[in-house]
Amino acid sequence: MFVSISTTGTAEHPASDLGFLLHKHPDKVQRFATAHGTAHVFYPESGERTCTAALLLEVDPAALLRHGRGKGRSGSPDLALAEYVNDRPYAASSLLAVALRTVFRSAMKGECTHRPELPGRALPLRIDLPAVPVAGDGPALVERLFAPLGWQVEAEPVPLDESFPEWGDSRYVRLRLTGALRLADALQHLYVLLPVLDGAKHYWVAPDEVDKLLAAGQGWLADHPERALIARRYLSRRWSLTRLAMERLAMARLAEADDREAEELDNAVPADAPEEVNTAAGPTDAASADAGSTPAQTDPTAEPVPGDAVDPADPADPGAAGPADGEPGRGESLASQRRTAILAALARTGAARVLDLGCGQGELIGALLKEPRVSEVLGVDVSSRALAIAARRLHLDRMSERQAGRVRLVQGALTYTDARLKGYDAAVLCEVIEHLDLPRLPALEYAVFGSARPAAVVVTTPNAEYNVRWESLPAGHLRHGDHRFEWNRAEFTAWAEQVADSYGYTVGFEPVGPVDPEVGAPTQLAHFRLAEPATTAGATATASISAAASTTTAVAETAAAAETATATTTATATITAPGSTTADRTDSPSNDPALEGSANR
Repeated sequence: MFVSISTTGTAEHPASDLGFLLHKHPDKVQRFATAHGTAHVFYPESGERTCTAALLLEVDPAALLRHGRGKGRSGSPDLALAEYVNDRPYAASSLLAVALRTVFRSAMKGECTHRPELPGRALPLRIDLPAVPVAGDGPALVERLFAPLGWQVEAEPVPLDESFPEWGDSRYVRLRLTGALRLADALQHLYVLLPVLDGAKHYWVAPDEVDKLLAAGQGWLADHPERALIARRYLSRRWSLTRLAMERLAMARLAEADDREAEELDNAVPADAPEEVNTAAGPTDAASADAGSTPAQTDPTAEPVPGDAVDPADPADPGAAGPADGEPGRGESLASQRRTAILAALARTGAARVLDLGCGQGELIGALLKEPRVSEVLGVDVSSRALAIAARRLHLDRMSERQAGRVRLVQGALTYTDARLKGYDAAVLCEVIEHLDLPRLPALEYAVFGSARPAAVVVTTPNAEYNVRWESLPAGHLRHGDHRFEWNRAEFTAWAEQVADSYGYTVGFEPVGPVDPEVGAPTQLAHFRLAEPATTAGATATASISAAASTTTAVAETAAAAETATATTTATATITAPGSTTADRTDSPSNDPALEGSANR
């Protein structure tokens, strides 16, 4: 099993610098022990103009048999058919990929202590592999995998027998890759794609292979057009691992596009929170609140639950709603009251196909699936952890085919247009908008009201005036640590009316939760209904975006005022919601990030 790496150089940048990058001296022949044989590294040529490093892997068939036994979980499919006579010692497969990682580990990491400037330099590289097994489309598959990475690909099929050309070609190709790339990137490409081409591995694929794949694919795999095929084949078609890898790749793409860390985006569910009962505080505390817990008692930034640990006879108790108020009984959490109000608003529209935008862990989706009227629910969230928990809570894997056809969970950002969101009867933004930075709010407005344009939209958000009724909430604090603002009733009304006017909707308002005569209800709900035909409304929306684009700066200036208003019983400042500056967006799904899309419920 053989691979050679060649480069050219000049007097200023001699080709022999390849030895520094590989951490292997050109004047020496070195041997390295691997689990299945011996790897030899040597330099057929090394000079100022040209330099070639070669790795020859001598595979011990007996050692291969001892480790794999040719069958079961640890064995290769080829060995299962022929334990002693097979192509593993000669074809560039996962054995060579592991040898590359073992022998050139520092080079793959881009480390060079003696010449630290070298790893970041793109070199004119040529990589030759005389025998590469390809499962599938032969040279066409090689081209699809390597060409998007900047390689020029020469893949020549190897005939079964040159003496008998009528027998046709084998599944092997002679491969030459040429291109100007960093050496670390080139080695990572080989490490990942050689097992993908072969379609098999010589060892059992465990969950830690997902981490290896993402580490080796950092910077290129997330944007590769064949990333799904790469993940599936690299992980030996283990569906659960492939799904996990694809979710993490999607999150990496979102984070990179917005220059954030993936952990900042995937924040809907704390990493240490149990999946059975979500302990995340705030408006996403449906599970804990429904169970009668009081997150505010343990987290000062958590949204309190009305009606817990208070005197029902106390007239100042915000959760002690009497029959005259028409509010639910004292034991119902605010999260549950929100869902009830949303379901009632949707019922009035007769919506059958519903979008749950920022679906979190799927509490509202579960309630929607109990409604016979609802034929389809699409849940969207930026958090892969939240979507995974939602799938488990909804028991998607155990649903009947008919029931599973009613629900779909997808990862996406709510501040970018997405063609998957079009054509629905209604959309719900339950406790989502307050998780946006104010300058991003116009982008969400356009994506939902301007591009997706459902016939109805239901939006809920905290009422900042009501915060003074939470005894456990310190003055000046927002209800949740991730809230970027909380609006009083006047601010929310002004925003909703401006959005309705800009995009051709009408809007009505209603309180959610017990109504306090001084500060209102803890949650405010706006119910938008499309008032114009889509063509006319689309033109109106486009015009309003252009007209209001100049007001974006005003939002940032009023953010501090909005936050300050949460500690007072009344506030008179009104935030003028700006128009969107995203008129040039397309309706194709975008993988750009939106931290705000990950609000739970």
